[in-house]
Amino acid sequence: MKLWSIEGNSQKLDGGSMFGNAPRALWTRWATPDDANRIQLATRGLLAAPLNGKVVLFETGIGAFFDPRMRERYGVAEPHHVLLDSLRAAGFEHGDVDVVVLSHLHFDHAGGLLAPWAAGRAPELLFPNATFVVGRRHWERACHPHPRDRASFIPELPALLEASGRLELVDGDHAPSLGGAVRFHWSDGHTPGMMLAEIRGPDLRDGEPHGGVVFCADLVPGVPWIHVPITMGYDRSPELLVDEKQAFLQDKLRRNVHLFLTHDPDTALVQLGRDETGRFVAAHAFGRLAARPLGGEGAG
Repeated sequence: MKLWSIEGNSQKLDGGSMFGNAPRALWTRWATPDDANRIQLATRGLLAAPLNGKVVLFETGIGAFFDPRMRERYGVAEPHHVLLDSLRAAGFEHGDVDVVVLSHLHFDHAGGLLAPWAAGRAPELLFPNATFVVGRRHWERACHPHPRDRASFIPELPALLEASGRLELVDGDHAPSLGGAVRFHWSDGHTPGMMLAEIRGPDLRDGEPHGGVVFCADLVPGVPWIHVPITMGYDRSPELLVDEKQAFLQDKLRRNVHLFLTHDPDTALVQLGRDETGRFVAAHAFGRLAARPLGGEGAG
């Protein structure tokens, strides 16, 4: 099996919102804001093939579904659908994808499911041959959002996914379409029922897989957020998220599971370590993956 990092459309969001209660003097060490206090963010997917005999895409980025006014509001740089270009550069079309795994349905993670915006055209679902894997509890949130996070969802998307006949809702650790090749971890601190997919590593010790890769979604959106106390202003429950992150990172360090980062503009994959104070750090970082074997070294 090989792994590719698939770049989607980039965006800029307010740095203070992205770093929660961290003061500006601290977070500007990690990210340089523009004149509007916005920082550069990626919206990156992970492609794995063959995984359980299939072409599997973990998330689709923000895409190009916004109209020009909303694209400007959310700092989306490119008007075209970058993820489709990135898939093509890796040797795939969106019709080749058998499964799309969605950690949650906020627009910066699921907007790439939709065709680019065009005046007068209703939202249109891409990936015509894919099963769409979503956590059941988060699906309920997307269908009935809270006023605090309603703006984070695409109103038309749940109906489009249901109408496709290819929606697969997950309750437990595994999805029928992926079998035992992918194990799910669950987090509620950012949004209820966020699903963190771990591609099982090849090394089995004490009945547990070691050496895999986990898609961290918004539990750890980029390298600075590996530091456990750093959260986002967008998180539903920051204290819960900190507790979840502590346990999550301890487990991944113990089993040498690499972290795949969706929003970091410079880094796609990191191996975890600890510094002299015991703090979690990125021991090794890779900017991109190109047909990288699972458990392999380097960018491929």
